[in-house]
Amino acid sequence: MVKAEDVKKLRNKTGAGMMDCKRALEEAGGDIEKAVDILREKGLAKAAKKADRIATEGLVTSYIHGNGRIGVLVEVNCETDFVARNDAFKKLCHDIAMQIAASNPQYVSRQEVPEEVIEKEKSILRAQALNEGKPEKIVDKIVEGRLEKFFEENCLLEQPFIKDSDKSVQDIINEYIAKLGENIVVRRFTRYVLGEGLEKKEECFADEIKN
Repeated sequence: MVKAEDVKKLRNKTGAGMMDCKRALEEAGGDIEKAVDILREKGLAKAAKKADRIATEGLVTSYIHGNGRIGVLVEVNCETDFVARNDAFKKLCHDIAMQIAASNPQYVSRQEVPEEVIEKEKSILRAQALNEGKPEKIVDKIVEGRLEKFFEENCLLEQPFIKDSDKSVQDIINEYIAKLGENIVVRRFTRYVLGEGLEKKEECFADEIKN
C-alpha cells in the first residue's frame, strides 16, 4: 500500500501529477528514488522544470454541447506558435473545453478561489461536521479533508479528467507538457448555459417596472 505522504513527497520532488506519482510508487515498490527514475523515464518529471517558463502563444478553443444548449470558450497557452498549431495541442484544448462543458468548474485552479469563498465554505463544512456529532477535536481535520473535495469539484485543474477519471486535468496537461516539450497553461474560460440567469434578469426588470 502506497502512503499518501510518500505520494506528496514525490510530487513535490518531481512536479508530476498525483496519480502518476502513485502509479510510479506502486511500480517502484514504495521506493521514492526509484519512483523518481520511473517518472523521469516517462518524461513526466520534466513538466515541473517547464512550469515557470512563459507561455504567451496558444489557442482560444470553443466547444458547443447539447444541440447548442451549452457553450464553452477556453484559452490555453503554450510557448510557441509551432506547438499551438500542433494537432496534439489542439486535441488537448478540445478535451479541456469538453471537460468544462461536462463538469462545470468555477475556477481554473485553487489559487483563483477568493479567500472569502474559502472561509465561507470552511464555516459551512465546520457546521456540518458539528451537526453530524463529530468530536470538536477532529472537526478541523474533517473540514480540511472536505475542503480538498470542494477544490476537486470546483477547480478545473483538480477535477477528475472526463476521459480517464484516474487522472486529474492537471495530470493530463503534465503529460502533454512532457510530450510537446513546452509549458502549457489554462489561462481562463467561460461557460454559457442557454437561458441561465434570465429569470434573475426578468425579476429585476419586474422590480424596475413596479418602482
